[in-house]
Amino acid sequence: MAQAASKTCEVCVSAPGSHYCIDCEEYYCENCKFVHNRQKLSRNHQFQKASDLIPEGKSRCSEHKEELTLLCNTCNVPVCTSCVAGKHNKHDFSKIVDGIAQLRGENETKIRAKTNDANQNLKKIEDSSKSFDNSVESVIKAINDEGNMIKRMVDKSVAQMIALVKEQSKKEKDKLMNMLSDAKSVLDGGHALDRKRKELDKTRQDGSLVQKINNLKEEIDKLTINSLPEFPNISFSRKAVAEDDIRQLIGTFTIR
Repeated sequence: MAQAASKTCEVCVSAPGSHYCIDCEEYYCENCKFVHNRQKLSRNHQFQKASDLIPEGKSRCSEHKEELTLLCNTCNVPVCTSCVAGKHNKHDFSKIVDGIAQLRGENETKIRAKTNDANQNLKKIEDSSKSFDNSVESVIKAINDEGNMIKRMVDKSVAQMIALVKEQSKKEKDKLMNMLSDAKSVLDGGHALDRKRKELDKTRQDGSLVQKINNLKEEIDKLTINSLPEFPNISFSRKAVAEDDIRQLIGTFTIR
């Protein structure tokens, strides 16, 4: 790209062209720019410093070799004045500088709209991410709370079941101990009668001995050996519980 110092004012052709008219696509010196801005037809023309933007030259129509000064809005292509009467006849036209300004404005508007939408989406995503993190923490806490509650219920049920086992087994054990006591009493009575029998065996055999033996017989008959009932037994029937059953007790979560 050429440097600004190499450009000359295209009006007076003597002073450096330090300013560039975007509408005319020409270089102007400071004085010619002042005059150009005072003329009625060009008072609203826009200028740029030549050092900021230096065009490579005017665009020419490939067919008519004329300067492209118009924009065919129908075809959205730059055209020359000869194209207007040619294949672009009866199309809608505007100055190329106006068309460029409009396109720049449209692009700027679209970019601002899209960046605004992107910013809004970004904020929504960030807010949603924070909200989701909070929800995750709430769900984890709820799962822990539910698990702890089930643990307490299990511990309580286990303690109640063990207490019930001890209570009912004590009753059965008391029955066994009573049966044991009765059996010992019968055994002691049998030993006592056996001692009497041995003493009678040493007694002189006379009429009184017969009476004593008959009395012993009556005592022996009175000594009753009770039949034993069915002894108690205890067992535990385990209920099959899978990990999935425990998870179902805790609950479920969904992510939508």
